[in-house]
Amino acid sequence: MQPEDGAGGGDATPERDRPIRSFVLRQSRTSNAQRRAVETGLPRFGIPYAPQRVDLDDFFGRKAPRILEIGFGMGESSAELAAKHPEIDVLGIEVHTPGVGNLLKLVEAGGLSNVRIIQHDAVEVLTHMLAEDSLQGVHVFFPDPWPKKRHHKRRMIQPPLVHLLATRLVTGGHLHLATDWEDYARQMLEVLSAEPLLENTGHDFVERPASRPLTRFETRGLRLGHQVWDLLFRRRPGPGTSSDLP
Repeated sequence: MQPEDGAGGGDATPERDRPIRSFVLRQSRTSNAQRRAVETGLPRFGIPYAPQRVDLDDFFGRKAPRILEIGFGMGESSAELAAKHPEIDVLGIEVHTPGVGNLLKLVEAGGLSNVRIIQHDAVEVLTHMLAEDSLQGVHVFFPDPWPKKRHHKRRMIQPPLVHLLATRLVTGGHLHLATDWEDYARQMLEVLSAEPLLENTGHDFVERPASRPLTRFETRGLRLGHQVWDLLFRRRPGPGTSSDLP
């Protein structure tokens, strides 16, 4: 979900009145293969957006722990997670058609049955479609950092959204964030640490968990000397709960 600087520009909405969004509006080229994957795969693996609670058991065809990935980019981490852990369901949210098409290609190539996609803004999906205590985990990897200081208020990881995410987690469920922008990482740490429903599983940041695969984007950044910060928080557990799933 890395941005193009200035994407979505020209919006005259005052900064204080602009709602938090989970994406940046930008032009992206959709390949013919990605377009075909969307046309053939989205009717099968997609969940249409609707401003009402959705029965995920019905769409997945079973009851299982569920991991939500917000802004899955080209879908590499979602597909790998689903392939390595067939016992869980992976729900991906992404607005950009090239990424949706690419994940659908990976789903088809891997014969994955435990992936579903909602092509819509994650904030609205979380607010209207997903029930409280319905997710074992939420992953937000490399959200748009809005690097210019005057744009920091547009960053997705803000207190209202973090609280919303926490309410959708089961007790003991995890919230895993990753970014390669240090000042955004520290803002994430501050926001998550202030949320009373969450607790840090490490001391500030954690080493990359094995459950988070390296994407091509991240591998390229590491070769260039970029650092990545991972944060792993969990919904404060009660007696007898477990958060051992990926």
